[in-house]
Amino acid sequence: MNTPKQFIIKILTSILALLVICALVVVIFDPFYHYHGPLPGMTPVLTEKEYQCVGTLRNFEYQGLIVGSSVAENNNNSWYEQDFGCDTVLKAIRSYGATADLCYLLDVAFEEHSPEYVFYSIDTTSLSASPEPTYATTGSPLYLYDHNPFNDYTYLWNKDVLFKKVPYMIVQSVFADYDDNLSYNWEEGKIFSEAAMLSHYARPSTITPMKREDEYADNLAANIKLLTDQVENHPDTNFKFFFPAYSMLFWDSAYRGGDSDAYLYNEKTAIEALLEYDNVEIYYFKNNEEITTNLDNYMDTLHFTSDINHYMEQQMAAGEDRVTKDNVDEIFKSMHDYVDKIESEYVKYYEDNDMFVYDVAF
Repeated sequence: MNTPKQFIIKILTSILALLVICALVVVIFDPFYHYHGPLPGMTPVLTEKEYQCVGTLRNFEYQGLIVGSSVAENNNNSWYEQDFGCDTVLKAIRSYGATADLCYLLDVAFEEHSPEYVFYSIDTTSLSASPEPTYATTGSPLYLYDHNPFNDYTYLWNKDVLFKKVPYMIVQSVFADYDDNLSYNWEEGKIFSEAAMLSHYARPSTITPMKREDEYADNLAANIKLLTDQVENHPDTNFKFFFPAYSMLFWDSAYRGGDSDAYLYNEKTAIEALLEYDNVEIYYFKNNEEITTNLDNYMDTLHFTSDINHYMEQQMAAGEDRVTKDNVDEIFKSMHDYVDKIESEYVKYYEDNDMFVYDVAF
């Protein structure tokens, strides 16, 4: 018969053994790739960027990175692997797309890797955003980002990880034939159409006076420095920056909010700074009127179908739509003209047919 002391010891030993087993299961399968890459014979299952992105950048092998916000998530990694000769391309994604956040991910990648290519999607508003990382202020799982093993308990003894994430990873990898080239892809189930897009656009009901071009000068300068520091610090990496094809209604909103001149100034200033580097190429797609005026390509003012992602990738692979010192002035003159054309021509049909939903009632 056990004494009370022996009984307590057995209970504590059993609890400890159970905790060790739980931790071992998480460490071995590691659904967030915090400790290692995918197990042999298992396809990486990448569906939760906030939890998995940092781990994959540290623990996977890769030659190229697709860097950007949710606008870049629907890229198929294999397009870049095939067209740019990379064995493996990964995504470094942050939904907000702020420059500081994306440069943080690049810093993580460059800790132990030297990718040959970085395909960096620059969002217009990222150039005027705060140049400070937002991970700590937005509830990101920092225990997966740092190098402190003593806060890993949040990961190791987490019932959702143990009973949901690990089984999901096994099923998707072994039985569901998951395609890791579609990492973080959100396109399935989304509706891309003029009607759907307009339903997600709350048009500003008033027109704000146009702000100065240098309205965001301080943040712009700081964000440009973040980008140029990456380029300077990694001269052997080819940086291909590109400005994705937002819909014309992004510019309608920017115009009515008084921001369009400042946004274009920010883009041009950033491009001119980046063009000073030999390991940089820049591509610009915002002036493609065939794409950006066709609202059936979009689900909202920013997010487009994967066909548009593929089009931009193919144009970059072919060296088309490239910005140079010789054509940058012409491109941005045409962009100012395009914004004027949006307001004077393209939106008139939607106004005349009362197709806009406004942010407040008149």
